[in-house]
Amino acid sequence: MTSRAEYRLILRQDNADLRLTEKGRDIGLVTSERYERFAAKRTAIDQTLELLKSIQITPLPEIQEKMAALGTAELRTGITLYDLLKRTEVGYEAMRLQFALPEIPALVREQVEISIKYEGYIQKQIEQVERSAKLEAKRLPEDIDYSQISGLALEARQKLNKIQPLSVGQAARISGVSPADISILMVHLEQRRGRKE
Repeated sequence: MTSRAEYRLILRQDNADLRLTEKGRDIGLVTSERYERFAAKRTAIDQTLELLKSIQITPLPEIQEKMAALGTAELRTGITLYDLLKRTEVGYEAMRLQFALPEIPALVREQVEISIKYEGYIQKQIEQVERSAKLEAKRLPEDIDYSQISGLALEARQKLNKIQPLSVGQAARISGVSPADISILMVHLEQRRGRKE
């Protein structure tokens, strides 16, 4: 269930085809017909995003009338339609009517709106995933005695000694091990590495 997923913004139901169709095709689970539909949708999304980035509007009187028709604040400076769509009250269909944009299928429109409106949040989550991957790659020595690391909370010392995680990422997922404990553990690992060099 996506509601229990750690990275909900990335692992959404609406983008499952964009995330998984390519992988399904690689292992032979996706028919050519299905793949062509997927490729057409992906192309339409990309083209729409590029189109919206390419159209610049400025605070001219006729544009301000369009802003009022969209139910949004007037422009103070020039912006792209891409940035205009970031406004919560503005949708692609309403913009299409005001700026003579091409009509696109509902599923494409949904992906375009989600990717633009949640762009900042999605980017932060991607960075979080990348940081977690780095922690997973950072292996913990087998001979480490967590009770000797000063600064670790007592509960963290006990749980780390009991579980003996293989990586910093695994240690970070242990209940009772706080982000502060992980920071202290990282400092300890750096000091230990420095002593060995």
